Amino acid sequence: MKQLNKIESLLFIIGGLLMAAGAGLYAFFILQPLTCWVMLIGAVLFVAMQIRQEYLGRNITIRRLRRIMFLANACFVLAGIFMVEDAYRLIAPFFTNSIGGYSLYVNIFYHNWVILLLIGAVLEVYTTHRISSELEKEQKQ
Repeated sequence: MKQLNKIESLLFIIGGLLMAAGAGLYAFFILQPLTCWVMLIGAVLFVAMQIRQEYLGRNITIRRLRRIMFLANACFVLAGIFMVEDAYRLIAPFFTNSIGGYSLYVNIFYHNWVILLLIGAVLEVYTTHRISSELEKEQKQ
């Protein structure tokens, strides 16, 4: 795996902390219009730095795990976008023309950022653990 330099590592850590702080504060109803943006910015920073960590080897398992990690990254960014939508209801007027439209809006956006964040976190933990063990195996050979 390509290692991040010091600035990129710092941005990676800051992104993770912002993402965790934003999600936690939003879940406890603390400054929701602000913390949703903190979560989104943190997710974008975290994902951008994780994408910069390239795998240059030929191990097919690690390549597959990296693709799964990209799915987790997409879940993190979508969770941030859904959180912003949950706080500001920017596209709600396009859905709420009828009862069916409002029901569709609630089914898609209303607090579903939690599900996306959970899926992303589980995939991230799994892939991070598996990639590190696969890299250890690769180094022993």
